[in-house]
Amino acid sequence: MPAPSSSASPASLPAQAGPAPATASAPLPAEGRGRGLGPVALVISAGISVQFGAALAVMIMPRAGAAGVVTLRLAAAAVVLLLLCRPKVRGYSRSDWGTVLAFGVAMAGMNGLFYQSIDRIPLGPAVTLEVLGPLALSVLVSRRLVNFLWAGLALGGVVLLSGHGGGGLGFGSLDPLGAAFALGAGAMWAAYIVFSARTGRRFPQADGLALAMAVAAVLSLPLGIAGAGTDLLVPSTLALGLGVAVLSSVLPYTLEMLALRRMPAPTFAILMSLEPAIAATAGFLVLNQAMSAVDALAIALVIAASMGAVRSQIRKQPA
Repeated sequence: MPAPSSSASPASLPAQAGPAPATASAPLPAEGRGRGLGPVALVISAGISVQFGAALAVMIMPRAGAAGVVTLRLAAAAVVLLLLCRPKVRGYSRSDWGTVLAFGVAMAGMNGLFYQSIDRIPLGPAVTLEVLGPLALSVLVSRRLVNFLWAGLALGGVVLLSGHGGGGLGFGSLDPLGAAFALGAGAMWAAYIVFSARTGRRFPQADGLALAMAVAAVLSLPLGIAGAGTDLLVPSTLALGLGVAVLSSVLPYTLEMLALRRMPAPTFAILMSLEPAIAATAGFLVLNQAMSAVDALAIALVIAASMGAVRSQIRKQPA
């Protein structure tokens, strides 16, 4: 049976119950620390996977174009997830299917806009602009002052990174259309966070993710065929596309859905501010995009905000 529906927003839902937090005179039990840090590790692992997958995607765009890479990524990910999960299609309400459909639309939009962006501007700036969507979500839906403070600190790091003109990460000479695509991807990323959380509550395991990925693949298929045509069927391109699918879709989306079952959406959204740091690292290691001292300082501010969000998440756990 599917999980019961809930009318509450992801931000208002408590984290999964765990051991009571320690008092001032006693250390936090090891089990409590693990329960609090587990979802955080899932989010960070997902971020590493998706950004290195994006770097790989940049390398194969000359073969299939941005739309073709998106189609390969989503279609391969959908096939893998459907085979692994074998989701049931009976017993769900119209509202459940509406949630999956919205999740799939958000996923297709997020991927399509982001890959159009990194086809025009470097990976670091693209992700830095994109992360403004989750940051805005964390401020809009949060009911705790501390989340506003951490979001503000993370936004300061993003602004510092975006205002710097060196190291291949500045926005001074960016293609305006590429920047607009990145901002649009950020808006869809915020929607992805909301509907990923809702889907995770309504469907068991990763069944909802598999179904939503199939929706996203179907939506992207016409654009991919129109943009790349038979280039999508070249064996080497298909193999690389499968690698992008695993790194950028199958693994990170599964990890993120698991994390969102145990973590409030605002905290998850602030942790997404780690993405520019991970993207800058992937760009440096894979695409030879350099980082300067100013870039490193901006990244440090973003990481500090994420660490603060982690501490807030652990302390908020109910008894």
